[in-house]
Amino acid sequence: MQTIPDHSFCIAPMMDWTDRHERYFLRLLTTRALLYTEMLTSAALVRGDASHLLKHNIEEYPLGLQLGGSDPLELAVAARLAEDRGFAEINLNIGCPSDRVQSGRFGACLMSEPQLVAECVASIHNAIRLPVTLKCRIGIDAMDSDEELARFVETVASAGCENFIIHARIAILNGLSPKENRSIPPLNYQRVFAMKKRFPELQIILNGGITNIEEGRQWLDQVDGIMVGREAYQNPFILHLVDSLFFNEPKRQQSRIDILQAYLPYVRRELEAGTPLHHMTRHVLGLFRGVRGGKYFRRHISENSHNSDASINVLLDGMKFVSQGSFV
Repeated sequence: MQTIPDHSFCIAPMMDWTDRHERYFLRLLTTRALLYTEMLTSAALVRGDASHLLKHNIEEYPLGLQLGGSDPLELAVAARLAEDRGFAEINLNIGCPSDRVQSGRFGACLMSEPQLVAECVASIHNAIRLPVTLKCRIGIDAMDSDEELARFVETVASAGCENFIIHARIAILNGLSPKENRSIPPLNYQRVFAMKKRFPELQIILNGGITNIEEGRQWLDQVDGIMVGREAYQNPFILHLVDSLFFNEPKRQQSRIDILQAYLPYVRRELEAGTPLHHMTRHVLGLFRGVRGGKYFRRHISENSHNSDASINVLLDGMKFVSQGSFV
């Protein structure tokens, strides 16, 4: 098995958000954070166009692939497809609470079937050299105790999983929407910390509700890493502190404008390849959050990037609102 990537700071896999354009953009802010793809189902990879679904840029490395599924053999085949394309790890999704995921028998509902999850992990583990990690909740529905989570972790760890990314909320599968499940169940960081004390030989990564990365750095005294989700997408400039805070590298001196200018060559290349502009610009809308002119930047990009003839000039013009303080 290859060495497991450094999980000190991870950016969460997020459906419809962490596509290859977003990941390239995030790499301009941090070179060391571990990135993940959106969740891809094993069925889609095995039966669909794997080359298209797994497309990425080497600049995104280190990059993990998140898989969803519950068929051990199918997951193994999908993992081999990913291994051949340079991913750093395979992460199994046992945390997503959506109805679509439940109907496919994967995601958070599988926390009630730890033996099946263990079989899935073992099958992937035996098929590839990459590390197999798992993302889960602290519980689901009535499965809401330290002991039940510990039994789940112990069962899955016995199959070869050494890294657990734990979202510190239970998932309420009957009664709450996926959006509500991201905020309504209360955070319980102490349960995640308890798993690290109980299983010191495992890597335990804390996920859920983290918006302040300086504060998150302090939690490395109790867990092996943190994973940030929505805040990294909606306020990406916070990530320029990651490499210095979590990896002891010199503090980056880039401004927001510097980051956006560094993104422009990529946007130009993708436009020439036929990628619509809005596929790339939607990821930069939060870059100037809280900055003078940021609202006007976001409005200009949002209103103009979907046009059929939208070009790089949409971004160049939008930059004027923040670089020159224009409020026209």
